[in-house]
Amino acid sequence: MRSETVTTVVDAPHTAVFDFLADIENLPRWATEFARELKHERGDYKVVNGLGEFFFEIRADPATGVIDMLAGPTKDGLAVFPTRAVALSDGRTAYTFTMFQTPGMPDELFESQYASLKREFENIERVFAP
Repeated sequence: MRSETVTTVVDAPHTAVFDFLADIENLPRWATEFARELKHERGDYKVVNGLGEFFFEIRADPATGVIDMLAGPTKDGLAVFPTRAVALSDGRTAYTFTMFQTPGMPDELFESQYASLKREFENIERVFAP
């Protein structure tokens, strides 16, 4: 299984970065291509993008900095996108996001989603720019 990881370091404290990224309501502010729209229906969140509508949830642990993002066409078919915010000794925060190419996913789709993620990391950097 192929994977790609994107990491950025932002000039902001861990708590601020973690709280922003772990809040599902902030998703459209930075994941502007993945979450063109965020819906809340019957207790579930869904993202809408060029590929359709997907269930979405976040499972976050402030003690470890883990922010697991899960998405899929059904609530029983969620794929995990592991991410983590790590406090650095100089007061900045590193944020890492790993994506996986699922079986049967065309290389072109994986590459386009990876390119999209890199563009969305620029949004995260803008949010925390001094």
